[in-house]
Amino acid sequence: MSEVAENERRILVAIDEGDESIYALSWCLKNLVFQNSKDTLILLYVKPPRAVFSSFDYPADFVITADVMANMDKHSQQVADRVIETATRLCNNIQNVEMKVGYGDPRDVICEMTQKLGADILVMGSHGYGVIKRTFLGSVSNHCAQNAKCSVLIVKRPK
Repeated sequence: MSEVAENERRILVAIDEGDESIYALSWCLKNLVFQNSKDTLILLYVKPPRAVFSSFDYPADFVITADVMANMDKHSQQVADRVIETATRLCNNIQNVEMKVGYGDPRDVICEMTQKLGADILVMGSHGYGVIKRTFLGSVSNHCAQNAKCSVLIVKRPK
């Protein structure tokens, strides 16, 4: 056990606006990351790509202006700021905390960042959608469990 405490671990926690990821972060803080350890906790928020609209999606007289796009970007940043603020507050007793923001498909970005940041373990929440929803929406946690280059811990929130 002392050998583990002496070695620095890089623990990457994927966070988003869902309660499941905040629960996973809380679980991680209680069970994996210890005060006064040399562990580095990396919080990763991935901004999803901006929605792409085709002219077939809307009536001919509907135009998405630069103002609308700017408002969409502003809203996306506000969501990111809230998630980061909430996660940072939870980690106030941890010495080594890094905050990273990625852009793109969360499945791909999370897997890429585990390798890029040298994560020893990836911690993430599970939405628990079930087979039907997971089939149509895809499961970020399942994708990461299959494709990340490090160990993956999926934390389920109690019902």
